[in-house]
Amino acid sequence: MAFGGKRKVRRGKRGGENKHEKSPDAETATFNAQAVGDEYTAPPMEGESTPFTSIEAEDGDHSMDIDENNISPASYGLVNPELQSYLKSCEAMLDSPQFELPEDRIIFVNNVYSEIKNYELQLTTDHECSRILEKLFRISSEYQIKRFFALTRDDTIRLVIHRFSSHTIQTLLLLTAVALEREMRGESSDLATGEEPDSDAVRTEMPKFEELVLTLVDTLQPMWSFLMSNEYASHILRVLLLVLSGRPIEDQKNPKNTIKSRRSAKYVEDRNGEPINHPALAKQRTVPESFATALDKLLEKASESISEIVARDLANSPVGSPVLQLMLSLQAEKSQLEKDGSLLDKCLMGLVSDGPAHPRRDAVIGMMLQDVVGSHFLQRAVELMSPKLLKRFYKQYICSKLKELAFHPISNFVVQSVLSNAKTDEQLKSMIAEIQPHVGDLLFKQRPGVVRALLDSSIRLKCGAAEITDALYQGLGASGEKERKELINLLAFLVPYSRFVQADYNRLPFSLQGSLIIQSILKLPSSSCEPLMESFFAQDPDMIYEWCKDPSGSRIIEAIISSKQLPVVTKRRVLERYANKYADLAANKYGSHIVDACWRAADIPYKEKILIELLQRETQVRDSPFGRIVMSNCRADQYKRRVDEWRERERNIQKRKRLFEDILDGDTSTAAATATQNSASSKRYKKAEEKDEIDELFATPAAPAKEATKSQATTESQSDANGKEAGTKRSKKDKRSKKKKD
Repeated sequence: MAFGGKRKVRRGKRGGENKHEKSPDAETATFNAQAVGDEYTAPPMEGESTPFTSIEAEDGDHSMDIDENNISPASYGLVNPELQSYLKSCEAMLDSPQFELPEDRIIFVNNVYSEIKNYELQLTTDHECSRILEKLFRISSEYQIKRFFALTRDDTIRLVIHRFSSHTIQTLLLLTAVALEREMRGESSDLATGEEPDSDAVRTEMPKFEELVLTLVDTLQPMWSFLMSNEYASHILRVLLLVLSGRPIEDQKNPKNTIKSRRSAKYVEDRNGEPINHPALAKQRTVPESFATALDKLLEKASESISEIVARDLANSPVGSPVLQLMLSLQAEKSQLEKDGSLLDKCLMGLVSDGPAHPRRDAVIGMMLQDVVGSHFLQRAVELMSPKLLKRFYKQYICSKLKELAFHPISNFVVQSVLSNAKTDEQLKSMIAEIQPHVGDLLFKQRPGVVRALLDSSIRLKCGAAEITDALYQGLGASGEKERKELINLLAFLVPYSRFVQADYNRLPFSLQGSLIIQSILKLPSSSCEPLMESFFAQDPDMIYEWCKDPSGSRIIEAIISSKQLPVVTKRRVLERYANKYADLAANKYGSHIVDACWRAADIPYKEKILIELLQRETQVRDSPFGRIVMSNCRADQYKRRVDEWRERERNIQKRKRLFEDILDGDTSTAAATATQNSASSKRYKKAEEKDEIDELFATPAAPAKEATKSQATTESQSDANGKEAGTKRSKKDKRSKKKKD
């Protein structure tokens, strides 16, 4: 199959299977149809008494034939229509497996496996049946998964390159990854608790999951490069590498940690029900020690077997490139990425070894920079490069063409990756000097991501902040004092000053990229944030208040309140701007996040001030689902019932917060001393709160709290009186009943 060519076929399309040579395995053998007119007579199924039969297509579609190494996808004939109908009738139960007792589920699953016995591999090659098998695996016992996995060992290569059976093997691998940790802890067993054996008197002993995975590695390794270019086998290779390394496999909350494309995920959602989203697949897993050895051996042999030409083709192939990128990241963890003749060296045509320049290397890498797939490969390679190699790559292929590449619709992403992964202060300063004259053009010609990449590197390396912000302000046309007053507006709407003064403020749309740039600036040292905050306080408070109800504008306000670089005095000024507006903000979808941010930034007296304002308009706030969340976060119910307990709880939260801040800053001894002092003087702390910078700034009388305490005491006294009265009545009734008995 030619590298880079992806056949436009979908798994959801139904069609006849091919007439290929069948496996000699007795359990998977099928029989030719004996056609007589429109009827056929099927032979018995392995001598068993069953109504199901198997037929084979007379005219198959041979569009999936693969000439390389004389390998063709598995084919065991068409599934008997009666067996297919039986599985479809079971699908409804598999979609919503609601069994009254665990024994009912076990009986149901055992019955299904007994009906499909000797036809397992044939079912994996059928469009409908393969989907149903995947659902069946999810409620199967570990013994049944092992048995099915073991059946695939004799014809693995042909199964993994099959359009439908490859998905069933992938599902088996995912379930194997979940079961491996239990197997290592000794919790796994061939016969699950409460499970009754099937019709066999003694179950066949199955190999461990560890052995099954290692056998699969040994089977696939000799044909690794061929399988990388196969559109059906490549995703199995990725899952196998993740299983061996113990990395997260499927995390639906994080798109970067998922092996499924959006199209594949939608297919699973539409036809297969819920995807396999076990918690064990979304985290780093513990794997057997043999997996590390097998992974090292696999990466080494695969790298040696892949030639330079094949490596370049795979780097630009939409099928093979994801597998190649994963292999490079695993090699980087083992410090094998930049060896002479390594896989990365082959892809970049000797750039890693820094030998004699290949005559076509510049042209090939130049094409990769502008290729949709090749640019993704270079982005990943840049993230993994050492400082020395990154400097060489930047100097030879980025520096001299920085402006051209930065404005290119594809290669600009590689430029962003290079800028955001600067390894040293020297590299970052060199990049800033190159990009500085073009900041204005980048902002207003749909390339602000390049500027954000520089800001991210400056935050990470803690250098170059002044140079980047000065270049940014000049690019916006805000070099003078008058222009600087509108700086936050220029960034929020991402427009130059000359256009801003002529535009209608109420019609300017917020810019997502501008909002992200402001959030990055607020992570720089406080000296770099001062011009931005001066511009913020120069704006009309009512106009800034409307930002809180916009998805992009609210993020800006939230970033200002949550910034660790701004002093407490500055945050206090921001909080005072929203006094008497917290109830309206709490009821708003985006403003509720602002209230939560203000709550986290305030001290106890100011928190009471916010909470009292919310309680004064409690009905309005609780009518909104967002307001109810805010009230829950503030623990308004506890404040109304027991205000002293609420205050004590908030004091403990602040103490823990300060303690953790000391630990994160590296001052462990001070944190320990503070913790000891706080525990020794806990009684004294209740009488007099510690006076620190926050308490002095936010000192606000909390008179309404006393009223709440009085009303609480009144309510408690009334309830006590009612209780005594009820107790007196009960005692009188008891005396009367006693007299009657006497």
